Amino acid sequence: MTVSVPPIRSRRARRRDAAGTREALLAAGTELFAERGYEGVPVSAIAQKAGVNKAMINYHFGGKRKLYLAIVSATFSEIVTSVERLADSPRPAPDVLRELIAVVGETVTQHHPHFCTMMLREVLSGGKHVERELIDKPVRILSAVQGIVARGVREGAFRPVDPLLTHLSLVGSLVFFFATQRFRERVLADRRIAMKAPDAAAYVKHIQDLLAHGLAAHGASRRRRA
Repeated sequence: MTVSVPPIRSRRARRRDAAGTREALLAAGTELFAERGYEGVPVSAIAQKAGVNKAMINYHFGGKRKLYLAIVSATFSEIVTSVERLADSPRPAPDVLRELIAVVGETVTQHHPHFCTMMLREVLSGGKHVERELIDKPVRILSAVQGIVARGVREGAFRPVDPLLTHLSLVGSLVFFFATQRFRERVLADRRIAMKAPDAAAYVKHIQDLLAHGLAAHGASRRRRA
């Protein structure tokens, strides 16, 4: 009698499954942490949403806290890479700043749609769940924005402005907008207002125009148009 032996799964298939499980846990964790905060999310809820056994959280990340830190680290790393590349660009500072706003907007809407809400919760808690070494990533983003603004001032494209306040205006506006989408939609649905909620692209362009014109040195906008 011939006994059929089930085919041994290839190493590549196992790696693919492991990567898929890891991505599912990252996505599920981000959405739940955004919705309920760190303390409000049990490990079982993350596993259920990801469609895996909760032991997979320990296997891939070493527990809920390390999963949380992996989400923060991976998302910030993606933003840092793009922002620092832009900061090194020789293009005019106003153009670079516009693209930086677009890149951040794209990252937090298309790639990590729940990250802003998650981070707003974290910021309001004083950042108590974020390891000290992770603070380096938002510091690098701040440094890149400072460099772009300072160069724009030196080149006469921007009026003398505080780079830190510019950074806070840029990041604060974007994070608040994307973190409060559901509440904003409820408010604007009120019949007394009857206004259509703005989409992400419209808001990003609004912030681009607001900062570009607000930072422009006297006469710089007219010179650029000419």
